[in-house]
Amino acid sequence: MELPEAFYLQTGEQDYEPTVAAVGPWAPDLLHGGPPIALLSHAMRSFQAREGLQIARLGVEILSPVPLAPCRVEVRMARPGRRVELLEARMLAGGREVLLARAWRLQREPGCVGAVADAFEVPALPGPQAQRFFEGVGHFPYGEAIEWRFTRGGFDQPGPATVWARPRIALVRGRPESALERLLVLLDSANGLSAELPAHSWSFVPVDLQLSIYREPRHPWLGIDARTAIDGDGVGISHATVFDADGAFGRSLHTLFIRAR
Repeated sequence: MELPEAFYLQTGEQDYEPTVAAVGPWAPDLLHGGPPIALLSHAMRSFQAREGLQIARLGVEILSPVPLAPCRVEVRMARPGRRVELLEARMLAGGREVLLARAWRLQREPGCVGAVADAFEVPALPGPQAQRFFEGVGHFPYGEAIEWRFTRGGFDQPGPATVWARPRIALVRGRPESALERLLVLLDSANGLSAELPAHSWSFVPVDLQLSIYREPRHPWLGIDARTAIDGDGVGISHATVFDADGAFGRSLHTLFIRAR
């Protein structure tokens, strides 16, 4: 398919329209979670922005599937502060609230403390690979809008996975984006990357996404090292280390609701 220029078009100060590139694998009128979550972060980054403050923790509650429909993103300051502040955001689409988010924005002060490196060992970036997706599901627009290069596992292989990836298109047409927003376009895929069950017969729906980072990524290619754990009663988690060429820079967590399709 020919990809649009971006996952979203901005149509007003708080209003956006998703393009077909944001559509996920499960229905032609439902979005993958990555672009909407990244859009919340985009709106929060721009809200009352001050030099030196960056998002260090983002928590998103996924209230319902996000439809392929115009949306509005509203942001407010929940806890102001000179060096530490808390933002809240929500997305409304299809006549209802679909996402809620909170982000801690912290002041960065270069050189104020000695750095302690993460011990995660970064894999080499492979060359271009054939793009394979879930068995029995096939290709879908969001999947095609990302370039994936696996060093372990894959969408079509159960179990832990490690992948380098980068979006092929912008988040919002004509608008600058941060490295964190590019990461969030990818990160809601962690439960699919490390799925332990076949996607054509099982649903493993994330009800949230939690991300903590101690620095923003610095390179275009971003890495996700993900694994999933499941209890026999139908609840699970997917957790991931996020990294770039300079090393790991944070961790993410999904809570999963699991049932047979």
